[in-house]
Amino acid sequence: MTESYDVIVIGAGPAGYVAAIRCAQLGLHTAVIDDWLDAQGSPVLGGTCLNAGCIPSKALLDSSELYYRSLHECAEHGIRSDNVTIDIATMMARKQRVVGTLTKGIATLFQANDITWLKGHGCLLDNKRVRFTPHESGRNPETLDASNIILASGSQPVELDAAPLDGERIIDSTGALELPEIPQRLGVIGAGVIGLELGSVWRRLGAEVILLEAQDSFLPMVDEQISAAAFKQFTQQGLRIRLATRVVSTQLSAAEVRVHYVHGEDEQALTVDRLIVAVGRKPRSQNLFAPECNLLLDERGYVHVDEYCMTNLPGVYAVGDLVRGPMLAHKGAEEGVAVAESIAAGREISVHGNRIPSIVYTFPEIAWVGQTEQELRTLGNSIRTGMFPFAASGRAHAMEAPQGMAKIIADAETDQILGVHILGPWASELIAEAVLAMEFSASSEDIARTIHAHPTLSEALHEAALAVAGRAIHLGRRRMP
Repeated sequence: MTESYDVIVIGAGPAGYVAAIRCAQLGLHTAVIDDWLDAQGSPVLGGTCLNAGCIPSKALLDSSELYYRSLHECAEHGIRSDNVTIDIATMMARKQRVVGTLTKGIATLFQANDITWLKGHGCLLDNKRVRFTPHESGRNPETLDASNIILASGSQPVELDAAPLDGERIIDSTGALELPEIPQRLGVIGAGVIGLELGSVWRRLGAEVILLEAQDSFLPMVDEQISAAAFKQFTQQGLRIRLATRVVSTQLSAAEVRVHYVHGEDEQALTVDRLIVAVGRKPRSQNLFAPECNLLLDERGYVHVDEYCMTNLPGVYAVGDLVRGPMLAHKGAEEGVAVAESIAAGREISVHGNRIPSIVYTFPEIAWVGQTEQELRTLGNSIRTGMFPFAASGRAHAMEAPQGMAKIIADAETDQILGVHILGPWASELIAEAVLAMEFSASSEDIARTIHAHPTLSEALHEAALAVAGRAIHLGRRRMP
């Protein structure tokens, strides 16, 4: 007899496991099919984010920052740390403990919500059926029925023909989180979010890092004022970022990689010990569905969905990295919740795509929500901006982190906030206030009239709101409205 469910979710990353938990909370009989295996070949939940992305990278970023501060900044606090050493094996073991704690936590949540975890590969068939192929040897594939199916198979690193991966010298972002030693010379193809974060980890640990970026602008999705300041900060930290640089070929030897690239009219080369390919990610839509399903994809492999994450097939949804929009764990999770609630309520619920925060977890961090100044001016919008530097923040100075700024962009007539951009310490946490303000269609005046505790980093956002009207308190030049 064919097993039947109210909902089957294919994929257990943030989009999939959150969707499953919300479905179960709403009383829907739910199963999740996931094919992720850890380094020991054991099934684990959490997808790329928990196992080979968001969580392990942040664990290493924190470890590397502690090491760097111990070497270079503790003396300013009167803390002597002359004999600091680094044990990469211990650092990697800690990272894996963090990952293990969180993935086991999801398994516990599945048990608490009576979600069936099917360990193996899921493939969408026609008529709302799914073929489940178990990992266990000797078990035959099964066909499952569901009233609703949620596709959440996530994404995978984009490979580059000019730099084929060998898993040893030329690696992707996953391999960059597993290096057994600090490379003396590290090359990174791609100076986007992933390349910058990985480059920052190994630069803090002592590697010479060079990033080769094909685009001629740095972080083009970021507000230009913020990206220019960030470029200056990263360069001062020792990251060598070469823009408008296209890698054309690589040559491997036993101990190094020779990278050939074109910069302007010149063809150049450099030699590194390891090379990370971090040129983006693509949807993991291959082998996700049978051809007879007629599931609609776009030319880049994304599953086509409407604003409610519904595919062209009745009762079949797709969420997360598999569909349009930024490849962000929190975006996928919110889509998963919206789909679960749509299924349970019998009506469509959407996610506000223009209020999704984005973050680069470097130091200083970069965080933003809404539109950039250049986007708005290109569209012809009449805007006002307010900026406040962390160099004028008492808390930032107390933390030895006075780099960067907070910037608010508001409509010139209505004062409604259109975008908020932060480069500075804990920007990833500060941006939440801006997201909440925009969710409630707040004005810059609303933030300006809200009392912020002193001394805190959040005061930078408060002062930026005041600066929109030309009345920031802690800036040297004041203009009365």
